[in-house]
Amino acid sequence: MAGYKVFKFGGSSVKDAEHIKNVKSILEKYGNDKIVMVVSAMGKTTNALESVIDRMDDEHTLNRSIKGLIEDHLSIAKELDIDTNIYRLKLENLVQNAEDTINNHTSPSADFIYDQVVSLGELFSTSLIELYLNKNGLSAAWLDVRTVLKTDNDYRRAKVHFQRTNAEVNKCIPQIFESSDIIVTQGFIGESDEGYTTTLGREGSDYTAAIFAYCLDAEEVTIWKDVPGILTADPKRFENVEKIERMSYREAIEMTYYGAKVIHPKTIQPIQNKGIQLIVNSYLKPDKTGTIISDKGLLNYPPIVVIEDDVILMQISSKDFSFIQEDHLSHIFRRLKESNIALLAMRNSAISFTLCIKHPGDQKLDQFIELLGPQFGSDIFKGLQLLTVRHFQESLIQSLTEKKIVLFEEILKDTIRLAVKPALELKEKTNS
Repeated sequence: MAGYKVFKFGGSSVKDAEHIKNVKSILEKYGNDKIVMVVSAMGKTTNALESVIDRMDDEHTLNRSIKGLIEDHLSIAKELDIDTNIYRLKLENLVQNAEDTINNHTSPSADFIYDQVVSLGELFSTSLIELYLNKNGLSAAWLDVRTVLKTDNDYRRAKVHFQRTNAEVNKCIPQIFESSDIIVTQGFIGESDEGYTTTLGREGSDYTAAIFAYCLDAEEVTIWKDVPGILTADPKRFENVEKIERMSYREAIEMTYYGAKVIHPKTIQPIQNKGIQLIVNSYLKPDKTGTIISDKGLLNYPPIVVIEDDVILMQISSKDFSFIQEDHLSHIFRRLKESNIALLAMRNSAISFTLCIKHPGDQKLDQFIELLGPQFGSDIFKGLQLLTVRHFQESLIQSLTEKKIVLFEEILKDTIRLAVKPALELKEKTNS
C-alpha cells in the first residue's frame, strides 16, 4: 500500500471558485501520485445547514429550507464552467435521500436529524470538486465515505469502528485507484451500524484524513491550511509569531488537547500508531514546507500560546459542607456527559470542585445545574478566557495577565493554564 498520500482541504480552502481552482493547481504538482483527498464543506456551509435545521418544521421541509444553499453551490459551479444540470440533479438527489431518511425513521432524535442534514455540506462540496477536476484533465473519482467509514450510532459524536473501516477501505480504495489517480471524499461523516449517516464532531475532517492514512499505511498526511504551518500563537491575536518547523506527536497531542485549532484533537493517534508523518502546509503558499509532525520534534520549543474564548468557570460545592469525594466527582462528571458539555480544566479542594468549560449556551448550562441536584450550589463566572502556555516564561505570563484578574491557575511541568477576566468586567452570578 506504500505510496499513497492523504490530503485534507478544509472549508476555507474550497470556499469559492478561485479557491477550488487553487486546489486543482496544487494537485497538478503531484503528477501521478495516488491521492486520497478529504474535503470539508465549503466556507460557512455547516453553519448555514445548522440554520436550515432551525427552520425545518411541518410546513418547511428540508427540500424547501435548503433551496438557497443549493443555489449558492450552483452559482459556484457556473463560475467553474461545470454542467449545472448534472450538478443540480446530484444535489437534489442527496437532499431527497436525507429527507426520506428523516421521514422514514420511526422516532428521529434532534441529533439524528442534525447528522442527516449537516452532512450534506461535505457531499455537496466533494460532488462539485470531482466534476471540476475531471473536466480539467485530472483523473478523479468521487467516493461516498459512508460506504467505508463505519461508526456506532452516537450521533454528532460517533466513534469509529476501526476494524470494519480498515477492511472496507482496503477492499475499496485499491480498486478505485486502478482507474483513477485522485479519490475525492468527505471528511467529518460516516455511517452507523443501522446504515444511517453519522458525524464525528465539528472540525472532524482532519480525523477522517488520519483514519484513511492509518488504514492505507499512507506515506504521509498533508493538512492544507491558510497559515504557513503550526505557529507559536494565533497570528490574528499576536504579532511576531513563529512557525514551528518540526513537532513531535506528543507535543502536537498536548497542543490540541489544550485547544489549539490547527489540528483536530483525535488526528494524531492513528498516524502515530503507524509512524506516518503529518504535514501542515499553506494552500496559499504550497511550494513552501510547513510544519512536519513525526516522532522527531525540537529539542527546545519556544513558548506556545493557546487561547480559548467564552469560557465559564464554575465552583461547585456541597451545601452540607461535606468533603468533595469520589462519589461527588462521579456524579458531576456523569452530569457533564449527559449535558454534552466539554470540560477544559478542573481542580478539587476539600468542599468544592472548580471547573472551566466552554460556554455551552444558557439552556444547556441551566440543564446541567438542574441535573447536579439540590445538594450542590455553584458560583459561576462567565465571559472568561482560558490561557494555556506551553514551555512558558515568567515574562510572557506577566504580559498576558496584565490588567486581568486571574480566577483559576494550574501549573504543570511544561504548561500553565489561567482563567482570566479583564479587571473592570468581573461579574459574579451565584446559584444557591
